[in-house]
Amino acid sequence: MEPDDEIYANGEADSSNSRNRPIISSEQLDIEAYAGLYTGRTKITRLLFIADQCGQNNNTAMQMEALRMAYEEIKKGENTQLFRDVVHKIDGRLGDNYGMDSAWCEMVDRRADQRKEKLENELNAYRTNLIKESIRMGYNDFGDYYYAHGSLADAFKSYVRTRDYCTTSKHVIHMCMSAILVSIEMGQFTHVTSYINKAEQTADALDPNTVSKLRCAAGLANLDAKKYKLAARKFLEVGPELGNSYNEVIAPQDVATYGGLCALASFDRMELKNKVIDSINFRNFLELVPEVRELIHDFYSSHYASCLDYLGNLKANLMLDIHLHDHVQTLYDQIRNKALIQYTHPFVSVDLHMMANAFKTTVASVEKELEALITDNQIQARIDSHNKILYARHADQRNATFQRVLQTGSEFDRDVRAMLLRANLIKLDYKASRKP
Repeated sequence: MEPDDEIYANGEADSSNSRNRPIISSEQLDIEAYAGLYTGRTKITRLLFIADQCGQNNNTAMQMEALRMAYEEIKKGENTQLFRDVVHKIDGRLGDNYGMDSAWCEMVDRRADQRKEKLENELNAYRTNLIKESIRMGYNDFGDYYYAHGSLADAFKSYVRTRDYCTTSKHVIHMCMSAILVSIEMGQFTHVTSYINKAEQTADALDPNTVSKLRCAAGLANLDAKKYKLAARKFLEVGPELGNSYNEVIAPQDVATYGGLCALASFDRMELKNKVIDSINFRNFLELVPEVRELIHDFYSSHYASCLDYLGNLKANLMLDIHLHDHVQTLYDQIRNKALIQYTHPFVSVDLHMMANAFKTTVASVEKELEALITDNQIQARIDSHNKILYARHADQRNATFQRVLQTGSEFDRDVRAMLLRANLIKLDYKASRKP
């Protein structure tokens, strides 16, 4: 490899070789298109989360748009408490059409009371007759009722009660999937993991679509626990049969974004190539989010400035994601650190001016970042601060080999002495037992 090529491979390119690929603009999130990816309760909770985040950032236009869409979506359901909460948040700022609708609330609550009374009567009758399947369906209907009205804890209890009345593997899977759905909405990811394990123990009833749903749920649970490598693996295992079938929880675009960023932050170069870039399966998901696909390819190709530009432009919208927002900064820091480590790895010495140029930052800034990585023992190097050059510290292989040989000899000597001592103890104990 020629020197110029070597430099280019680590982030620097001359103008003649630069690619004319458009960098994504930092446009505001298209809330309507985003909300269209989801259905059910998660659609509403995601809109409300966006509204809360925009309220904190004084982005009133986006906040009102999210609240307007949430208002309209809630009125399609039966959750009057959530409706009252949204009306309170809107606070008359969207006009009379988005104000309190007491008549609607009273009508929905009245129907809910009637529905609940009917379900209780049916369940009591089923219990009296001791028909397992009917009892299971009765508890399941109660779970659906509570879920529709926003009583998530009661919904979870009702779904779990069906377990004692399951007579087939499919019933167990249905119970697990319902419990997982409610647990994700409640943010109880320990329950999510528990019911994923229960579902996977019933392997004979698992179809490919359900397996993909379970992997999505496992990915979210690992993401919540900040186990980014495990999360990446789960999202990467999601099959194409998922499609839009789990949009009450997650969209296929999320699989690409969550999986791609977690992989970039936690995988080594070989894993990134084999499990992400060369994965025909995951490539289908990445096609849905071209920006994530491009930044992964840029990172692997050592076009760090372009990769970091993509990340910078994506950040504002990622901060509006209900599952990812708490992890964005950590993931970004890990990705940037990996880029710095990967840049310095092939060289004996690196000019910090060239490195700063490759990362579109200042020499002082990149020097400070490198100092932190050296202190943390992630880069084996030292910095000539006067000349602004990073020098790699290559280990003395010969000395390391001698040290390993000496250590092995000492361990062997210790093991032999222990064996002789054990043999003598056994021999003495044997003689003692032979005495009259």
